[in-house]
Amino acid sequence: MARKRKGRDISGWLVIDKPAGLTSTAVVNKVKWALDAKKAGHAGTLDPEATGVLAIALGEATKTVPYITDALKAYRFTVRLGQATNTDDAEGEVIKQSDLRPEDVQITESLQGFIGEIEQVPPKFSAVKIDGQRAYKLARDGEDVELAARALWVEELLLIDRPDADHVELEMTCGKGGYVRSIARDLGALLGCYGHVLKLRRIWSGPFDAEDGISLEQVNELARTPALDTHVKPLEIGLDDLTELRCTEEGAAKLRNGNPGMVFAADGVEYGDEAWASLNGEAVAVGIYKAGELHPSRVFVKSPL
Repeated sequence: MARKRKGRDISGWLVIDKPAGLTSTAVVNKVKWALDAKKAGHAGTLDPEATGVLAIALGEATKTVPYITDALKAYRFTVRLGQATNTDDAEGEVIKQSDLRPEDVQITESLQGFIGEIEQVPPKFSAVKIDGQRAYKLARDGEDVELAARALWVEELLLIDRPDADHVELEMTCGKGGYVRSIARDLGALLGCYGHVLKLRRIWSGPFDAEDGISLEQVNELARTPALDTHVKPLEIGLDDLTELRCTEEGAAKLRNGNPGMVFAADGVEYGDEAWASLNGEAVAVGIYKAGELHPSRVFVKSPL
């Protein structure tokens, strides 16, 4: 007999402004404890030294995680010019150096080559799996790691600041699966001066902004109190990119049982589109719209906070 999972049935999103020095998993565990939640997960890993938006999904909101990870996200980061490291960030060992320092106009022109659909090779010290093993583990063991290039959509890549000759501050908006460290590495290679990420901050991810997040200090202060619950956002926020279709009580009952349920059409929705059904503003299910019905793929059963 399976053991019953401990904790509360709490559903929604808690947006954390992650500090440097912690893994994303450690933050999830802290939030799960603080809210006494049965289930929690994050929508997109941040490297331990990175800061910014880490959206934590609770309970039924974990079913909406794919829609956040697939959404556009933005990063602001500082590139240290003149040095390449084995990890492509400041945590690694310097393996190449150059005295060359490009002018701002050269950097701006080079950034154009990283916009649109590009191919990038993940850092050797990354969580990508090679024959079932994490690349960073193989790299730490001294193995020569060969990683395949991956497609990435880059919406925008801008030069924000040039505080001195050695540093440039960039801002990138991109799709799923982007490695900022690879951008810094490849930009440095293109400029002929080498480069690595010195600082990295995710400023927004889908509907979530870093400035709307709470700190781990606040989480600790409010842990196990009703005050922390007030920071939990509705799970429906995770469905912002899908069309909302209202349904009747009868339609909701069918959908919650995993069956097609009647929904009211909405502007812009077409046969075969993915959408979500709501009853009195609350998510009932996500599925495919077909001739007045939603055929569910994910069903939400929420308990109140």
